[in-house]
Amino acid sequence: MLKREPETVLVRRAFGVLFLAISAALLSGTLLIEFIGSNHYPVIFNTFIWVACFGIIFAVIFTRFRSSMLFVRKRMKQSVKWPMTAKVINGFCWAGPFLAIGLIPSAYQYFILLGIGMGNLSTFILMKTINNLNNKEQLIVGSISLISIPLAAGLDTSFFSARSDIAVLLSRALIAVAYGIAGIYAYFSSI
Repeated sequence: MLKREPETVLVRRAFGVLFLAISAALLSGTLLIEFIGSNHYPVIFNTFIWVACFGIIFAVIFTRFRSSMLFVRKRMKQSVKWPMTAKVINGFCWAGPFLAIGLIPSAYQYFILLGIGMGNLSTFILMKTINNLNNKEQLIVGSISLISIPLAAGLDTSFFSARSDIAVLLSRALIAVAYGIAGIYAYFSSI
């Protein structure tokens, strides 16, 4: 007789698959954009590359793991029931840094790390305090992203000061690594 795994393990694995898909899409998009940039193709190709990378990878993942993605949707619906103040705080943590890119475009790569870090960390804290859910994979993504900001800034100002495109590539790669580590943790963790 097969032993059925608890729903918490299935949910965590589903988020592991989702986070690994995000990591793969970010990494493939980043590498393709670097290739496009180094070969002087039109910038309009960037949009196509991002849509294609995320579209293809998510189409494969959602087709292959359709039943698992229902667990992701179910957990994401938890935030709909949050009090308005929690929704505002979480929304600000996710959107605030991305909106700041418009004010200081030269810090684009840091605001991306900040948005991913604050967004995942705030979602982790709110899910833990309001829903009593321990989404450690979001804690991992948030922590790695926030810790990566000084690392990226140090590398940008010392090694890549003349190449802002490399600084952006590094930022995207660090986010891909954060989602990859969290995805591996979530997929193989049973606690």
